Formats: sequence, structure tokens, C-alpha cells
Amino acid sequence: MRLFLCGDVMTGRGIDQALPHSSNPILYEPYIRDAREYVHLAEKANGPIPRPVGVDYIWGDLLPELEGFGVDLRVINLETAITSAERAWPDKGIHYRMHPRNIGCLSAARISACALANNHLLDWGYDGLLETLQTLDAAHIAHAGVGHDAEEAAAPAILNVAGKGRVLLFSFGSTTSGVPRDWRATGVSPGVNLLDDLSEATASQIVSEMREHQQPGDLLIASVHWGSNWGYEIPRQQIAFAHRLAEEGVAMVHGHSSHHVKAIEIFKGRLILYGCGDFLTDYEGISGYENFRGDLALIYLVELDSRSGELISTRLVPMQMRRFRLEHTSVADAARLCDLLNKLSGSFGTQTLLNKDESLTVKSL
Repeated sequence: MRLFLCGDVMTGRGIDQALPHSSNPILYEPYIRDAREYVHLAEKANGPIPRPVGVDYIWGDLLPELEGFGVDLRVINLETAITSAERAWPDKGIHYRMHPRNIGCLSAARISACALANNHLLDWGYDGLLETLQTLDAAHIAHAGVGHDAEEAAAPAILNVAGKGRVLLFSFGSTTSGVPRDWRATGVSPGVNLLDDLSEATASQIVSEMREHQQPGDLLIASVHWGSNWGYEIPRQQIAFAHRLAEEGVAMVHGHSSHHVKAIEIFKGRLILYGCGDFLTDYEGISGYENFRGDLALIYLVELDSRSGELISTRLVPMQMRRFRLEHTSVADAARLCDLLNKLSGSFGTQTLLNKDESLTVKSL
């Protein structure tokens, strides 16, 4: 089973303004009140962006990589409401939305499924959330992590790969990533599949609930939005939580929320991505955390045994966001990411190797 995964895909705000059908640009942020300003900042940093861009423009060099790998499933963390709703969630500093008519940008990349349990899906209220679900359903893009009620929010995206079996993608949000507690889906209200905490007991409980959806041979993937935006440290509770998921049969933990890449672990034959980093954003030209190089992204190309879920191989392709488009990095930046991952992941017994084509290979020491 071959999968493409990545971190945060934020096609709202500035990127939405560059796409063919932009939303109302009004923002309710403390410093920037017009989404078009993010386009201007990106252009000031890296040069002109042709507007409107085509629906496949943002993916740039990604799409040929996916074709070359022969990927079966394409999974992203979509951190943007897809809505034309005008009522923003009150007392929240940042609100992301992409116009529903721009859904073609996800279809152009043939995205299989979106993890949605994060801190931006209700930025435009319950109306925005429900329109997001309607838009994804109409585009035949599977999703998990939010729903009309708690049962739907906890249900997996069921992904059937002909001749290889099924993958069940579950999406979970943690308050440690900034998901408000009142966004939790309940028995009578829409919302996010919110974790109670990151204890091992909660990990065991959610695996038990995941198995209720599992048929013989199904692979389970847990996509978790957790932790702060900046910093490389992995809290002990995250490690214990991920280990418990792996021990109880989850094939892979797909972690995200940090604006930069974090450590990778291969634990008992199971892949744990503690933080995939940003993938598509409108952050170009914004200063303050340059030392983390949030402009650098990784394509995660993962091959799993379709019967056992055990990891066969992990290949990473370094990318850089420029003019709202993914491009291959320089040789120097690919080497920088390789060195960084070795520094971060060495304590987990994981090694990253730089290949001749500037891609990276991850393996256990």
C-alpha cells in the first residue's frame, strides 16, 4: 500500500485570493484586515504571482513525484474551512476559508481524504463547517474528524484500494494544538472529534472504538492534530500516546500542527510522524521564526504492508513554498533537512539518508 501524506494544507486566506474564485477578503485579525495583503507579502518576498492561478498551480512539483511513486492514496490535513459563510467564530484571532468554487485545487491533486479535526475547521462557524462537508462530499473527497454529531465526527474515512484492501483514516484533534473545547462534537451538535487528553488510557479507548469500524485486513491510520506551532521538543505524553496506538494495532500515526517538520520514529515496525510541518500556506513574507525554516516542507511517501500494516519504506521529498507554489528545494536545503531530521530523530533510533536525487530515506538504526 503506497501513500502520500503531508502536514497542514491551508488553502484559505491569501491562497484563496490567488485562486479563480476568491472569497470576501475581509479578515478579523489584529494586524491584517484584508486577505489580499498576504498575496502582496508573498510577492514582495519571492516575486509576482500570476492571478488567477490555475487550480493545479499550488501543487507545482508535487504532482510528478506522486505519479512517479505510483501512490495509491493521497492524505492531507486540510486546515481550512471551505465556505462562503460570512460569520466568523467570535473571539478567535485567525480565520481561514477557501471559496467552495475553488475545490478544484484539491481535485486537481486527486486528494483521497482530508483529516479535518484541527483548530481552523470551525473558523466560520457551524454553517462554514457544514458547507465544508457538503463541498467535499460533492467533490467525492473522503474526510474524517468533524461531523454533524459526535458519531459522525469519530467515524473514519474508508479508503478502498483495489487489490490491496481498505485503509480507515481517523482524525483526532487535541486542545494542545489550539482546538477550542467548545468545538467538540456532541450527540446533538456538529463539531470536531476532540480527544479528552493524551493519556495512554485515552489511546487505548480510541483504538477500541476504531476497531468497531474495522473489518479483517483493514489498516488503521490515526491522524492527530496536536502540540504547539513552534519548537522541536516532543512531549513525553505524545510519545507514550503514539506508542500505545502502535502497540494496539494502528498502522501509522500521522501527526501535525507544528509549522515545521519534527522527529520521525519507527516503533515496533510502525511509522510515527510526530509533526509533518506546514505544506501549503500563505506565510511567505511573514517574519519572526525564520530559524525554523517553515518554508521548507516534506512530501511523505510511505509504503506499508497491506496485510500487516508494518512499514516497508519511507521516502521524503524536500519542497519549498515560493509564490504559493511547491518547488523542489536546493541541494543545500535538502541536506539541511536531512541533518535536522537526524538530530531530531536520533534519540528515537531513526536515521535519515540523503539520496543522490536529494530525496531522503528514513530507516531504523
